[in-house]
Amino acid sequence: MDDVNSNNFPRACAISSANGARDAGLGLASRQAASREYTARDMDRAAPSAGNGARILSLILLLALALALAVGGGTVFAVEKLGFGGESIPAAPLAQVAPAPAGVGALGRVEPASRVRRLGPPSSLAVNRVDRLLVQEGDQVAAGQLLAEFADAPLKDAAVLEASAAVTEAEASLARIKAGGRPSEIEAQQARIDSLAAQQDIARRDAARSAELVPTGAGARAIAERYRAAADRAVADQRQAEAQLVTLEQPRPEDVVVAEAHLRTAQAALARARADAALSRVFAPAAGGILKIYARPGDLVGPEGLLDLADLDQLDVVADVYETDLPRVRLGASAEVLVPGDPQRYAARVGEIGRLVRRTTEAGVDPVAAVDGRTVEVRLALLPDGCEALRHRINMQVQVAIQP
Repeated sequence: MDDVNSNNFPRACAISSANGARDAGLGLASRQAASREYTARDMDRAAPSAGNGARILSLILLLALALALAVGGGTVFAVEKLGFGGESIPAAPLAQVAPAPAGVGALGRVEPASRVRRLGPPSSLAVNRVDRLLVQEGDQVAAGQLLAEFADAPLKDAAVLEASAAVTEAEASLARIKAGGRPSEIEAQQARIDSLAAQQDIARRDAARSAELVPTGAGARAIAERYRAAADRAVADQRQAEAQLVTLEQPRPEDVVVAEAHLRTAQAALARARADAALSRVFAPAAGGILKIYARPGDLVGPEGLLDLADLDQLDVVADVYETDLPRVRLGASAEVLVPGDPQRYAARVGEIGRLVRRTTEAGVDPVAAVDGRTVEVRLALLPDGCEALRHRINMQVQVAIQP
């Protein structure tokens, strides 16, 4: 039995050394207990024969060697694996530690929360040469403030004056038609009617006398007919004068409708002229500061526009987060912004997560990273100290660390 155990011992040591990584969790106290148990049993079996002393000494030396190897990274083999009939010593279970959630790192750029607005002439404007520029870079402007005028602004202003005069004329015509004749015109027309009535009466009497003289031969028939025609003409003139008097006193409805249509046409022309004149000027759509001017007086406005306007009171950092990291980004999460060359870190919070996945616009620092990675824009609102420090660093590239 001792020979068998002696032969199995070196093989068990080799097995213990090979499985050292698997049994690395066994404690030193367990190894010492196993050593004491093993030594006691071995001494009991060696007692009947004095010739086994050398063999026991060899076993003790080999056991010490195995313990030294176990301390370096292996574990002591179980006693029953050595063939001594002992029970195996179970290894203590290792504590499982859950990994901490990782944050998200990305590159971004500084941008106003209100976005940068690029102002310029409309595409339909025929003349886009700058005539007057009323602001300079760095100026603060109010909403609706006039910023610049183009060369065709005086021509558009003349068209506005012409349209305004047409509206005034149409309004006067409508008022005259609604008011009817003036009192003096009405009185004159009434006097004319009275005169025609008197003339009609005289013509009627002359016609009657001429008709009485025809049968006696004292008067000619032609004269009688002429007097009768004059009387009829006097009646017609009186009726015409009376109709004109009615027109002076009360205008016709159709005349009022026509005059109102003319007025609406003139008003529409005035509105169009004013809109054209407004297109020849640039007004501030919102309060903010002038970031950059691209055209000066006398210059033609190019495709880059006239100027850039933005509100710099609140700044954001727009980070390009890879789509694979998006599940670890949440609204309201804290973040830090690292500015190149600035040792200070600026605090920020996630305020908006984009809804469009696109190819990244920021170059990564990893030389082997994919240059066409798909990213989502995440906007982080800077705290007041960061806004103050980065106010004059619009579009600057920064590094962003979003906390889990």
